Amino acid sequence: MSGNLKNTPLGYGWIAILLHWTMALAIFAMFGLGLYMVELTYYDAWYKGSLDLHKSAGILIALLWLTRVCWRLLNPTPKPLSEKPLENKAAHIAHLGLYTLMVALFISGYLISTADGLAISVFGLFDVPATLTGNEQADLAGEIHEWLAWSLIALATLHGLAALKHHFIDKDKTLVRMVRPESGSN
Repeated sequence: MSGNLKNTPLGYGWIAILLHWTMALAIFAMFGLGLYMVELTYYDAWYKGSLDLHKSAGILIALLWLTRVCWRLLNPTPKPLSEKPLENKAAHIAHLGLYTLMVALFISGYLISTADGLAISVFGLFDVPATLTGNEQADLAGEIHEWLAWSLIALATLHGLAALKHHFIDKDKTLVRMVRPESGSN
């Protein structure tokens, strides 16, 4: 993984690629864990453990999201390979949608987790304090969180299908450049 850490106008660097795929895997894993959690009852052995894992991982993913946004602001965004303005605009809107849905999920998850007034312990390493509290907050935030999660997964799936369309139908390097950096020096 030497060289090509930063983005260039032609492609993504290793850091952007690793942030992208780490977040993608983490978000799909969190979605799966969330689906599992809603089926548990208070008396299931892993009820509390799954909640603690989901909360801790959610905070770490939020920090990873912040890192990714900062990295994106500090690096050039490679030029789109498509010469179709409408397609490029749709891709831009989809990316904004993904980022917005993620931050909304972090906020709603935080509101659910801190409604009881207790801080969120992140794997016992540090705590994120509760600021807003209230049981009605948890119910509303929980419903919003579920809708946001399904929306994020739907948009991420559409994003993945678009990448496959670029690869197999358009036969361009849109997908390839998110797997490995363009050869050459940065």
